[in-house]
Amino acid sequence: MSNGLPVPFICVPPPGPNAQRLLARDEQYLSPSYTRAYPLVAARGNGAMIEDVDGNRYLDFTAGIAVVATGHCHPRVVEAIQDQAARLIHMSGTDFYYQPQIDLAERLAQLAPGPDPKKVFFTNSGAEAVEAALKLARYHTGRQRVIAFIGAFHGRTFGAMSLSGSKLQHRRGFEPLVPEIHHVPYGDCDWIEQKLFRHIAPPEEVAAIFVEPIQGEGGYIVPASEFHPRLREICNRHGILLVADEVQSGMGRTGRMFAMEHWNVVPDIICLAKGIASGMPLGAMIAPTQIMNWTRGSHASTFGGNPVSCRAALVTLDLLESEYKRNAQERGTDLIAGLRELAGRFPLLGEVRGLGLMLGMDVNAPAESPLSPAQWRERIVQEAFGNGLLLLGCGERTVRFCPPLCISREHVETALQVLETSLQNLLKPEVTTQTLAVQTKTG
Repeated sequence: MSNGLPVPFICVPPPGPNAQRLLARDEQYLSPSYTRAYPLVAARGNGAMIEDVDGNRYLDFTAGIAVVATGHCHPRVVEAIQDQAARLIHMSGTDFYYQPQIDLAERLAQLAPGPDPKKVFFTNSGAEAVEAALKLARYHTGRQRVIAFIGAFHGRTFGAMSLSGSKLQHRRGFEPLVPEIHHVPYGDCDWIEQKLFRHIAPPEEVAAIFVEPIQGEGGYIVPASEFHPRLREICNRHGILLVADEVQSGMGRTGRMFAMEHWNVVPDIICLAKGIASGMPLGAMIAPTQIMNWTRGSHASTFGGNPVSCRAALVTLDLLESEYKRNAQERGTDLIAGLRELAGRFPLLGEVRGLGLMLGMDVNAPAESPLSPAQWRERIVQEAFGNGLLLLGCGERTVRFCPPLCISREHVETALQVLETSLQNLLKPEVTTQTLAVQTKTG
């Protein structure tokens, strides 16, 4: 439920008339580089609900791309934002001091895994956190080469884009990229040691290995249990920094504050963003004091660590630690079980994998179908949207499930029901797009 209203509820087939007017203006004025999955024009949100400009209500299992960790417009987060906005909106933590930034840095430094004292650099986004980590790794080690993984996504700014190996359209047309970045298969440490180190990149010249604990855009890929510990050992042996991109996997999403905790691995540098401030623009890079040894003026950010965003993040951390981190683990168990049960009944669905509320479901293509698995995936996402469930794809043929960490068991049940209805609609065209069960089910 959202304020007593049923969710999902589709009163006008999307896009409705109000949405259509805004979509026309968007087409005229917004960059064509944006990647919209379907014509959702959001007007307001509450918890796991999004309402569009025509009054349709959707169950949001995207969380604004894994961002609104505590749900849309959590009242405590809103209260902190309003309170701070009435006191101080901006003063630039690069040149001045203010308490919210100091409070949050202290909190993150204490939360990050590992016994060493740590320092924090604040940014506005995950890509900026990755850029900062790339600069720090080269600065601290004096080395130039960097290793990243095929399937990785680290952002769209130049350094982050150069590290990414997910989709060609992220890189096409932007060469030359940052040099001396080498991509290897995700999860394959033998490839690093037996091929890369022997034939291409001397390990003593490698500054850092950038890795996502669970690949995000690459398809929500969970590596084998030995991968991250062995990667840590390789870095220790050669004096290489291990950089964990926790932008999507961190902040309680997998049931742990940091996904690397599932493997008991302590990175040298951690990159954060997305869920850290429940929708406010904020990113962070965390590293031990002895590693974050760059000098005054080496790196800075005018807006990074904005006081309003920092206040939102402090409340977000309170909520994650007290409630939502555990809820992510429990509801993730419910959701993965339900998705696997559906996959057992619908051959269209393949492997279901993930941790906590970072779950991926592969899509197959029926043998007789002229459509590819990727096209079937898009049909599922679109049909779910028409039935009031917001989903997104990732990888080549995966549907991702990254809802707000506040979702209830009822939300999970509703999402599974809408997904089942959507699959039935796609496989049996005579079934109507909207069913009474979807119209009246509350979530």
